Amino acid sequence: MRTRWTRIALIVSGWAFLGLVLTIELYFNGRANGMEVSFVDLAVSQLGRALMWAILVPVILQLRAKVPLRSGRWLGGIGFHLAMSFLLMATYYLGRLWSYSLLFHPKMETGGFWKEALLGFYGHNLVDMAYYWGVLAFGHGLEIYQKYKDQELRAAQLEARLVETELKALREQLRPHFLFNTLNTVAVLVREDKKDEAVALLAHLGALLRLSLDPERSHEVPLREEMGYLERYLEIQRARFTDRLTVVIDVEPEALSARIPNLLLQPIVENAILHGISPKAGPGRIEVSGRVADGRLHLEVRDDGPGLPSGAREKDGIGLSNTRERLAKIYGSGGELTLTSVPGGGVAVHIAIPCRT
Repeated sequence: MRTRWTRIALIVSGWAFLGLVLTIELYFNGRANGMEVSFVDLAVSQLGRALMWAILVPVILQLRAKVPLRSGRWLGGIGFHLAMSFLLMATYYLGRLWSYSLLFHPKMETGGFWKEALLGFYGHNLVDMAYYWGVLAFGHGLEIYQKYKDQELRAAQLEARLVETELKALREQLRPHFLFNTLNTVAVLVREDKKDEAVALLAHLGALLRLSLDPERSHEVPLREEMGYLERYLEIQRARFTDRLTVVIDVEPEALSARIPNLLLQPIVENAILHGISPKAGPGRIEVSGRVADGRLHLEVRDDGPGLPSGAREKDGIGLSNTRERLAKIYGSGGELTLTSVPGGGVAVHIAIPCRT
């Protein structure tokens, strides 16, 4: 309620200020021309003029809505509003002159009103017509702004749906080959009579699928939650690679509360296993680190595999284009993903995003 009355007070003050400015202008113009003018008389006239302008705003906007300027291939619309602007200006001018004559010249002779009206019709009255077109321009600008905001909103909604679709595709991508490899590992464990390991592996797989298929899971999750998901994934991969896979996780406590896009790290770790660990005959090592610096969250996944293929550009990435696009859609220029070769062999993927909790 207070906000409403504040808005009304501001509107009234604005129109009153406009009437005062018009009064001061006419007063000093009259004094400069050697005329005896009454400031009070001018104030009554010009404040009434400002009041009438304020009342005409919704009327003009309604006329614009009923008959847009583009009606009749613009000729009909422009012609209609030219006529209406002149009609409103003339009606207002005559009404103002009549009211002024009643208040200050009650003994005007017969025929004197129209004579004075014709004599007093000068260029300043065209300001009222200009005001009419100014309101039309304001309404047109407001319409363009509203269309822009609507398009901006639709674009944001489309962007959100696109991110959701890409996340869904990422979840779907996780299932086929990953499920096949995991179930194949379970079969091997059963054949080797390692039933406890097989049951534990199936439990990890069930928990992982339950999290990945949860439709209520947010697009952004705390890094702590993402690391829990990643741990389940790595438990399954450790069962597959046995002693060949060593994973070292070094995430600062401060970074665990930062929010990151859902399923951000798992594809990168999967990529490191696929291209860094699988091709090696011996054991391999993957390091996952996270830290906060200068208001940004820095995540890194590093492997000690064979590194980038000969002649490959470091900025191209291997299977990381989807992650790079997700970061660009969510953070714009604030999200970065870089791929670099590690001296001595291996690849490091570094992600930097705004740190928000």
